[in-house]
Amino acid sequence: MTVGSILGRNVARTAVALGAAFALAVTMAPLTGTAQAHEAVAGSLSFSGEPGEYISGGQSHTYTPETTEMFEVSGPTSQSAVGATVVTPEGERWALSMSAPYGQSLVAGTTYANARSWPEAQPEDPKLQFSETDRYCESGTGSFTISHIAYGPHGYIREVDATFERTCSGSTLPVRGELHARMPEPPVELAIGVQLETTGTVAARTGEITVGGTATCNKPARISINVSAYQTQKRATANGSHEGLIVVCEPGAPVPWTTSFPSNIDPTASFQPGTAVLRGLASADDRDYPVSVSDFQSNDITLVRS
Repeated sequence: MTVGSILGRNVARTAVALGAAFALAVTMAPLTGTAQAHEAVAGSLSFSGEPGEYISGGQSHTYTPETTEMFEVSGPTSQSAVGATVVTPEGERWALSMSAPYGQSLVAGTTYANARSWPEAQPEDPKLQFSETDRYCESGTGSFTISHIAYGPHGYIREVDATFERTCSGSTLPVRGELHARMPEPPVELAIGVQLETTGTVAARTGEITVGGTATCNKPARISINVSAYQTQKRATANGSHEGLIVVCEPGAPVPWTTSFPSNIDPTASFQPGTAVLRGLASADDRDYPVSVSDFQSNDITLVRS
């Protein structure tokens, strides 16, 4: 086998690997099972139990966003569940969770009977849990009704009205309650961009190139940029990259970035002055939603000797 054919196979293998890596990153999917929580602006969590009922302590309570330290409503992107967490000024933490059977979304106007708790609940069971910091029962049955529910992006719960009833195992005394919540307008979804300069420099002694560009965002984001370049030469191809360049982005004006790297992927050749191909992949997590977004750019770049 000739030297030329060996170099050709190495270059092809490198190109395939780079292409696969960038393709995988560009198609990053939302974190579909992750729950997100936001503070309610209006609503109430109210519940009561008869004397002797364990969770409520036989008392009636009503909590609102105005009278509590925390009144959060949460739900996953799959729209399969809704929960509320309320923390009182006294430090009591009340938690309510209502979930449809596995693989189903919550449907307004539906009563979910025979709801069970973790870990007893089976995939086909609706799930219901209601507890306070020091009062919790792992087993029991109940039901809940989703009277109204409205969503924003990625499962963001905008409005919810629900009632519930739950009995701890071994007791015939239920706790009954209602959840009503109205949320703020959904935050804007994150959008980012990466732009690449069309010129760069190459160090004559080391073959290290310095390239740059800008990053943009429509709300604050921590953007990770993977930069790579390749240059086809007469006898070989120079390939190099820098992964995980972090850009702290604020909306308003493009944020400049630069990075330097040699031919470090398949270093059979060094970068030289002339034309090369520069590629940039930017990705960031949306701070308001359980989702990652990305942007990919590729263009020719002219390398000049530094």
